[in-house]
Amino acid sequence: MAEIDDLISDLSNSDLYGTCPNCRKSSKLSEFVMFSSTGEFPEEGKKSKDAYEELFKNKTEDFQTQIKRATEGAEKTSKAVGFGKTIEKMIHLHKKFNIPLEDCRFLAEPLDVIVFNGAAGNNVDHITFMEIKSGKASLNKHQRMIRDAIKDNNVKVEEI
Repeated sequence: MAEIDDLISDLSNSDLYGTCPNCRKSSKLSEFVMFSSTGEFPEEGKKSKDAYEELFKNKTEDFQTQIKRATEGAEKTSKAVGFGKTIEKMIHLHKKFNIPLEDCRFLAEPLDVIVFNGAAGNNVDHITFMEIKSGKASLNKHQRMIRDAIKDNNVKVEEI
């Protein structure tokens, strides 16, 4: 490997310039630490290598932690969404719901339930559009538009 050592020696003693791939700074090659990968690392090279290996190890550990958190978060969210979709289908059947089952119609989308208050007694006095949420869940854009249309009395009954 004398040829490689000779090349490194020639480059180290030349007036040639090189650009650092990290900082893009141009410097004389004689200012760089150059060595053959077939031999031992020079002390400066060992320090840099060790520093980069430690940085790589830390970044890898951080990345693995982020993947684990993201996976756990996605699993929790998925379970919560699945649980919520199941509950919204059955909530009007719960004894503490306090609305007669005969008054409720399950829709699922865009809102969960329409309650025809009084339908069980053949006396509907008002209609309630119901969206069931839990935790920090909130209405989506489409559901907010429906809510606003109802609040603004933009509701019609059409017979076809």
